[in-house]
Amino acid sequence: MSKNFELMQQAGLDQSLRPVRVPDVPSSPRRRAGNGHTNDHTKGAPLDIEQFAREESHRLVQRIFLLQTQAPPRAVVFAGIDHGNGCSEICATVAQTLASNVRGSICLLEANLRSPALPALFGTTNHHGLTDALLQEGPIRSFAKPLRGDNLWLLSSGSLAPDSAKLLNSDRLKARFAELRKEFDFILIDAPPLTRYADAVAFGQMTDGFVLILEANVTRREAALKVSENLRASGIQVLGAVLNKRTFPIPESLYSKL
Repeated sequence: MSKNFELMQQAGLDQSLRPVRVPDVPSSPRRRAGNGHTNDHTKGAPLDIEQFAREESHRLVQRIFLLQTQAPPRAVVFAGIDHGNGCSEICATVAQTLASNVRGSICLLEANLRSPALPALFGTTNHHGLTDALLQEGPIRSFAKPLRGDNLWLLSSGSLAPDSAKLLNSDRLKARFAELRKEFDFILIDAPPLTRYADAVAFGQMTDGFVLILEANVTRREAALKVSENLRASGIQVLGAVLNKRTFPIPESLYSKL
């Protein structure tokens, strides 16, 4: 069975909405059975996990960014309900897919100051990033690191200090974020979990909306609904909800036909 996440559009968290399914890692290795053949550990037909990831990630990006009837969101926060929901991996996957489907520039912003994960996912350092940009002068792009291709950048969380979290509620952050909007066509923000910190809400009030990350069989529906209601009460649009680590008890070849 493959690990997946599902996007429930316009997250009323309504189970009747047909989801978009995407594996929850930036590039999943092909899984091999004991006989050396690639499959999905079910009795269905062999499944190319990497191809599946590309196709489903593309569907997710189109749903959120490319098929909007009005102006598409340019700055989006990705935040888990709880710690460990897989938000960083999903945010990285979406950014890579978006970068391969648009000509514009994309900035991945690491807003999780307490446990940053994006630098490790891309094999780079956390040095010289967001907090440095908030404390120092210079063009905002000079604090970002180019990643794969020529249009994907990472603004890591940067050097940490005991009072770093206070910077996220400063006027300096608003000014720097305005620079990011001018410099990049899209900004995808990896934020800390909503049930633990208010950092994600601070970013949400400067962006075009939220994508909530839920973990299958772990995140309580009541908690997700409460978070969603609180965001909307704060004037923050919820663009979608992603159900992560979804497993399928039937072969993928059959599931795809449902």
